[in-house]
Amino acid sequence: MKILLVNVPHPAIGSRIPDDHLPPLGLLAIGGPLLDDGHDVRLIDAEFGPMPLPDLVARIVGEAPDAVLFGHSGSTSGHPVIAEVSRGVAEALPGTVIVYGGVFPTYHWREVLADEPHVTAIVRGEGEETARQLMAAVGSARPLAEVDGIAFRAADGIHATAPAPVIRDLDAYRVGWELIDHARYSYWGGLRAVVVQFSRGCPHLCTYCGQRGFWTRWRHRDPVRFAAELARLHREHGVRVINFADENPTVSKKAWRTFLEALIAENVDLILVGSTRADDIVRDADILPLYKQAGWERFLLGLESTDAQTLALIRKGATKAVDREAIRLLRQNGILSMATWVVGFEEERDIDYWRGLRQLLVYDPDQIQMLYVTPHRWTPYFKLAANRRVIRTDRRHWDYKHQVLATRHIPPWRVLLWFKLIEVIVQARPKALARVLLHRDRRLRHAMRWYTRMGRRVWSHEIIDWLRAPPAREGPTAAGLWGVPQDGEEESMTVARTHLPVVAAE
Repeated sequence: MKILLVNVPHPAIGSRIPDDHLPPLGLLAIGGPLLDDGHDVRLIDAEFGPMPLPDLVARIVGEAPDAVLFGHSGSTSGHPVIAEVSRGVAEALPGTVIVYGGVFPTYHWREVLADEPHVTAIVRGEGEETARQLMAAVGSARPLAEVDGIAFRAADGIHATAPAPVIRDLDAYRVGWELIDHARYSYWGGLRAVVVQFSRGCPHLCTYCGQRGFWTRWRHRDPVRFAAELARLHREHGVRVINFADENPTVSKKAWRTFLEALIAENVDLILVGSTRADDIVRDADILPLYKQAGWERFLLGLESTDAQTLALIRKGATKAVDREAIRLLRQNGILSMATWVVGFEEERDIDYWRGLRQLLVYDPDQIQMLYVTPHRWTPYFKLAANRRVIRTDRRHWDYKHQVLATRHIPPWRVLLWFKLIEVIVQARPKALARVLLHRDRRLRHAMRWYTRMGRRVWSHEIIDWLRAPPAREGPTAAGLWGVPQDGEEESMTVARTHLPVVAAE
């Protein structure tokens, strides 16, 4: 079959502001197994430009594919774009199979199939094996009902098959790196870059996370084979920056140490960036020199809040003391810390923002990423937010960088004011500026200067965007916009518990 993988242009600020673009790992992960099955697979990455949607539709139609597979990592906010493009393709090529995968369609399959009759099937959960089985069924005209892990439309209505099993061996499926031109993708200020996954999932119980249930279970790649793959990408394709897409790659200290030692043995000059939990950094204080030697230059730490009651509400399982110690340890070992801080919880007042700012200054992170609380219907947190008033109903704004829920005590304009003020104070204080301008480590100085340039552009863009399209005064509740809570369906796949042991941090 001739299969076209399509990465649509995403409307989010994080996609449009930077000059750098990273490859669409999710689609490449599907592409590798499909190539190995003998299909003619090609990728269109419309993020470059970005490609105007009519031109993208024309490009897809010109390829005359048998099947078009859509997916995007920014799933909720990217959905309206995928809906528009897929509709245009179906109108021009009515016989083409259209498949849609990702986090958003995994949980909103009922609405997508009801509202978009041109979509043939939805892949629910991780897609490597499911996409293989689905394309095999389509190619041989077998009933789609025989394929686990999908939802589809038939003559008698909309159906969902049994959940697909969790992939036990992540090394059984390869990423289709040959589908991209590595020279086009960069990060960290123009350095050739890729996105990878060492692990999938997270064992922690944070109630707001939209990814935890999607992956269902934490698993990891073979550490030595994974290190060898990163080294090959560097040697054969000139890749310099490895951006980890993992929610929590450091869960198993034993596996993580094995990976670090294997990558050090490969002796390649790589820059590693990614996310993890502060408590894992504190746990690994004794091996943080290995982190640095392997190439780690920045960790994003999901601190989320500095308020103990809020942390308990969202079941973060963190403490201020641990968060602060993690930042100190990273700095001691020459690794940058980026602290995420989320605003927009219902009961916040001005004094809460002031206290949070003071605590952030005590933490003293190298960088900060401010986000707005954004509930997803399939998470436990949605129950707490179901009756909150929505002030932005455009789904393209559900990207964590727009305030979408009203707060009880503070109007949206003042939330924005605090949001931007905290960013300026944390990033522009003398101590932070001195690090940007005078840091002794040339590579870290470059990294901080690059992020500062991006931050300045995003900072002004967000204000202008707010003034052009301010939030509504009235709106539906979150449940009125999205429907009833769906946390009972949070886990998208099944686990054969007799064959897949519990993974414990070691």
